[in-house]
Amino acid sequence: MATDAIRLLSPEGVLIESEENAAWLPLISALSEQQLLDFHRQMAVIRRFDIEAGNLQRQGQLALWIPSLGQEAAQVGSGYAARAQDTIFPAYREHVVGRIRGVDPMRIIELLRGQDHGGWDPKQHGNFHLYTLVIGSQSLHATGYAMGVAFDGAAATGDPERDEAVLVYFGDGATSQGDVSEALVFAASYQTPQVFFLQNNHWAISVPVATQSRTPLYRRAAGYGVAGLRVDGNDALAAYAVTRTALDEARAGLGPRFVEALTYRMGAHTTSDDPTKYRDDAELEYWTAHDPIARFEAFLRGRGVGDDFFASVAEEGEDLAADVRRRTLALESPPATKIFDHVYTDPHPDVAEQRAWLLAYEASFGGQA
Repeated sequence: MATDAIRLLSPEGVLIESEENAAWLPLISALSEQQLLDFHRQMAVIRRFDIEAGNLQRQGQLALWIPSLGQEAAQVGSGYAARAQDTIFPAYREHVVGRIRGVDPMRIIELLRGQDHGGWDPKQHGNFHLYTLVIGSQSLHATGYAMGVAFDGAAATGDPERDEAVLVYFGDGATSQGDVSEALVFAASYQTPQVFFLQNNHWAISVPVATQSRTPLYRRAAGYGVAGLRVDGNDALAAYAVTRTALDEARAGLGPRFVEALTYRMGAHTTSDDPTKYRDDAELEYWTAHDPIARFEAFLRGRGVGDDFFASVAEEGEDLAADVRRRTLALESPPATKIFDHVYTDPHPDVAEQRAWLLAYEASFGGQA
């Protein structure tokens, strides 16, 4: 782990109450015991769901699965750092952030099974926008939205309970896309109330980050005039404290912020990928020993949390996995005309004509299509 990464929990799960952490520790002290328990619960339960979803894909129930194994702490910490009024733009593996914001994990299953053409209504799911499979494009969506927040006067009002901010997730591979660079240019120019949250999991599919960038990625932000910090992404408390501060600063009108969370993709990039082709066992063993969930469990046990809690979390994870499996196997193919349902808010004659044509075309097969 890089020495310039902010860390509040040691790999052994001990809170580091050092002078250099003095600015962050009050934010951790303000968290209730229930909030800390929720950090662990969300990480552990979503991992069990993640594993089950991967199994379903291998059994032919999903077209693809995108695992988040190993990245749970970066996501839980940053996800809980956002306020209810904030808007979040994910990439495509922020499963736990979606669950925090109220997205039923089955909506992700449906998307990757090909049952759904979008996923969910962000306004009905905690302002959590749709997954974006076009690498890096969500950074532009988020920046445009953040510009609108600023133009509407919804940030920097002096009321932190009302001020809005935008949080956008992307990976190290996305930093090589032009979209991310363009988003940073516009964000800096318009001083948008947003936080760029980079999950550096060390591999853009099969290309290591060392090949993509000869300098730490968070330092790129300074070239655009954006303040950047690097955090230990396997430390949920550090991810929370740094992102919470960055979002508060963005809401207050201090401009965009950039957070690089150093973490590791312990599984494949997607189920279409074979990481054994490009990673060695020693690297995986090192990061497995730094498992973010094991670290947080050690922290909680050090605070006196006992076996009953962890058993209940394991049971909740098994229940969710079983429920997702049951509901996935019960899914039926949607009608082909579903593609027309949400093209426009209001009825449109061209869409109606196309829908009618498709129905007539299907009927021409006499029920054999």
